[in-house]
Amino acid sequence: MFVALNVLPAPAQQAPRPNIVLIMADDMGYSDIGCYGGEIQTPHLDRLAHDGVRFTQFYNTARCCPTRASLLTGLYQHQTGVGHMMGDRGLTGFQGDLNDHCVTIAEVLSSAGYATYMSGKWHVTPVQYDNPDKQNWPLQRGFDRFFGTIHGAGSFYDPNSLTRGNQFIPPHEAGEAFSNQNFYYTDAISANASQYIREHAQNKQDSPFFMYVAYTSPHWPMHAPPADIERYDGVYDKGWDKIRRERYERMVDMGLIRDRWALSPRDSRAPKWATAKQKAWQIRCMEVYAAMVDRMDSGIGKIVGTLKETDQFRETLVLFLADNGGCAEGMGRHGDFTPRAEEPSLEPIGKDELQTRMVPKKTRHGYPVRQGKGVMPGPADTYIAYGLPWANVSNTPFREYKHWVHEGGISTPLIAHWPNGIEREGAFERQPGHLIDIMATCVDLAGANYPERFHGEPIHPKQGVSLMPAFHGNELNRQEPLFFEHEGNRALRDGKWKLVAKGAGSDWELYNIDADRSELNNLAEERPRRRKQMAKQWEEMARQFHAIPWPWDPNYGANNQ
Repeated sequence: MFVALNVLPAPAQQAPRPNIVLIMADDMGYSDIGCYGGEIQTPHLDRLAHDGVRFTQFYNTARCCPTRASLLTGLYQHQTGVGHMMGDRGLTGFQGDLNDHCVTIAEVLSSAGYATYMSGKWHVTPVQYDNPDKQNWPLQRGFDRFFGTIHGAGSFYDPNSLTRGNQFIPPHEAGEAFSNQNFYYTDAISANASQYIREHAQNKQDSPFFMYVAYTSPHWPMHAPPADIERYDGVYDKGWDKIRRERYERMVDMGLIRDRWALSPRDSRAPKWATAKQKAWQIRCMEVYAAMVDRMDSGIGKIVGTLKETDQFRETLVLFLADNGGCAEGMGRHGDFTPRAEEPSLEPIGKDELQTRMVPKKTRHGYPVRQGKGVMPGPADTYIAYGLPWANVSNTPFREYKHWVHEGGISTPLIAHWPNGIEREGAFERQPGHLIDIMATCVDLAGANYPERFHGEPIHPKQGVSLMPAFHGNELNRQEPLFFEHEGNRALRDGKWKLVAKGAGSDWELYNIDADRSELNNLAEERPRRRKQMAKQWEEMARQFHAIPWPWDPNYGANNQ
């Protein structure tokens, strides 16, 4: 484990410092879980929300890698070098790998005496199987222990880049409870997180801990155990139009959203449910998606149960959020239907053999992995997404999806639960927040010192504000607007105003979020002065944070210097 350089000792604490458990879902929409309006059964998250605080306007970056880079460092993603995915575009903000000018929460909290653990998806450095460069793997970025995947997506039954510590492993090495036959990644993430908590209580009870739990649920492929899928039999037979309307009405009734925010129209690319084709297939896709969220919630319940069993629950801050909005990508949904083979037709994968493909060609038993219209998801030999119409439901009541920075792409639940530190049980916190605030919050709670230099390298100043005041019902006192950019999609949130554009070269739109968070009434023409002022500020921040020039339009930044 690295030790920070040029970091002063943490100041003496007035009260015991909490453990911090940071949990993130993958490709999950704003309204999917029960306590944010969904019909999916999430009793453990609902209980944390009921006894804690729900943030109603918390934001991510609209995509997996950038969100993880921003969350881990308290910086805007371009400052870390991860402005897009894991490819190096030859630009400062788009190197596809964490740079040396950022520090992770784990690195900062380690210097303050915290033990640091991670279970789940990393996805902030490229994956290499031959001679892998491990300088940006978790153990080299401040974590004491790590189980999970380095890559960003893969089979839930046989994920690629499965790792313990610094070594790739096959599924049967994920823990005593798992074999190659019964491995399911969501369960393995939960089990290893629980193990770290239990062993911390046994061996390091005098020290607080920070743990990052990064689920891949419910990112495609739609994989879930049969019993979990069966629990949702019939729930989605009414179709996406009615489910979306019901979610909206629940969200208004519970006070999560304001009734003056209209339900955005169904995406024009999604047919009316009455005219939808292959309804049984479409229903099954959402049943499996719901089962994946359900199973994740069950795992979170086990983590919380372990905190209680080890008498660490009341002194632990649990944070739960998602990395982007619901995903409208069509992975595996095109092409001809392929029936399941009655017998394995390919050579089985050996017990100790590593699976290295994001989309496997075969299961461990030798069944070909199938994609195409009508392939019923759930089993290991399928690999498809749930589709745009259901993603439209996941992001109720907002527009757009993962990739875009309209509200549907960047809005996430944030649940904060801490019995010894949060007294606002069941409250909604309506101040806008962002991933960059998590680092500031952890530094605040840990009494840590965020470094100016680390391992001899200058470190960007943290960008966020501590959420601690909001835990107590006070103002966050944010001084700067919130900045967004992904794939040329761009936005600026300043108080009640939001400037947003879809795609490089597109015109700016302007919305009063207090009156119209669904972004249906574009005020850009009515308020040209505000539009111009906010556009100028976005350009200034884009240059400051290395968000321009763009890989997809290299002349953009040059033309706006």
